[in-house]
Amino acid sequence: METLLITVHYMVCFFLIVVILLQAGKGADIGAVFGGASQTVFGSRGPATFLNKITVGVAATFLVTSIWLAHIAKGRTVETVVDKTVVTEPAPQAVPEEGAAPKVEGEEKAPVEKTAD
Repeated sequence: METLLITVHYMVCFFLIVVILLQAGKGADIGAVFGGASQTVFGSRGPATFLNKITVGVAATFLVTSIWLAHIAKGRTVETVVDKTVVTEPAPQAVPEEGAAPKVEGEEKAPVEKTAD
């Protein structure tokens, strides 16, 4: 179903591009592209009404297929590499007492002997 919808969406995209490119600009006539009179290419009212209706229909179809594809994608869950990574908790570190110097690994101090004065 999704593959069919994507195929229809792509075809609507390309057709929309073609229909928009066929639109007449300011002062230009679509008949000039084909070498004929602009009033006789798409009827007596000219290309504006015909191409506008097609453009609106194709644009509405594009909007519906876009929303439908977004709705399908929203419901899909994809497992990523981050989801597959196992996180282990680090070993708790001892908090040094107040006023005590922090211990450095590999450094051992010799026991200090106290003498009575």
